[in-house]
Amino acid sequence: MTDVIDYKIYGNDLQMVEIELDPGEAVRAEVGTMAYMEDGIEMQTSTGGGLFKGVKRMVTGESFFITSFLNIGNVKAHVAFAAPYPGKVIPIDLGEVGGNFLCQKDAFLCAAQGIEIEVAFTKRIGAGIFGGEGFILQRLEGEGLAFVHAGGTIVEKNLAAGETLRVDTGCLVAFAPTVDYDIKFIGGFQNALFGGEGLFLVNLTGPGLVYLQSLPFSRLADRILAAAKFKNVGEKKGVSGLGGSILGDILSGR
Repeated sequence: MTDVIDYKIYGNDLQMVEIELDPGEAVRAEVGTMAYMEDGIEMQTSTGGGLFKGVKRMVTGESFFITSFLNIGNVKAHVAFAAPYPGKVIPIDLGEVGGNFLCQKDAFLCAAQGIEIEVAFTKRIGAGIFGGEGFILQRLEGEGLAFVHAGGTIVEKNLAAGETLRVDTGCLVAFAPTVDYDIKFIGGFQNALFGGEGLFLVNLTGPGLVYLQSLPFSRLADRILAAAKFKNVGEKKGVSGLGGSILGDILSGR
C-alpha cells in the first residue's frame, strides 16, 4: 500500500520539494537529495528490497541504495529534497495515470513509500542501439505520488491517439506507457555532419501524456566542459581569465 502524502514545491529554476508526513508515513528518495528534515523524521537506508533491487536501480543510473524517511513522531513533520541541477520538479500522481509511468534514467527524485522503481527497456532493438540517453528507462509503479526532476523549462504534451512528436533524445523526460516510443534516424548526409543535433530523434506516438525538458544535463555539461577546455588553452597562451569569462556568459545566458 502506498502512503498518501502532501507536498509543496519551492523555487522557480532551482526547485526543491517539501513533503509533509503524518505519523507513520514515509517517503523514499535517491541518496544524496535530502535538503533538510524536521524532528521526528528517521532515515533508513537500504537496497529497498534486496540485492537485485539495488542492482536494477544502478542500471537506471540511480544509487545502489535508497533512503526512506519515516515519521516516527506523534505530529506531522516535513522533509525536503532538492534537484541535483538547475531545472524543475515534476509531481506525477501514478494513481491518475494508470499506476505506472516511464522516465529517463537519473530522473527519479523521491516518491511516497510503496512506489517501486523498475528497469524498463525500449521495445525496439533500434531504440536500444541508437537511443543514447533513451536506451535505459525507469518505470515508476504504484498508486501514489512520485517526483522526477528535469533541466530547464518543462513542457507538457498530451498526445491524442495517432498524434506523433519527434524529440531530441535528451529532451524527453517522462511519458505514459500508452505512448509508443521508437528511435528514428534523421537522415541526409548534411544533416548528419552539419546539423548540430544528434543523429537520432525519439518518435513518440499517442495517446498519452509526455513531459519534455529544454535543457538536458548532458547538454549543459558539454557546454561547461567545452568552456573549461577553452580556458586551459587560453591560460597556456597567456590569455588568463578568458575562458572563465566565457563560462560565466554561458551560465548567465549571454
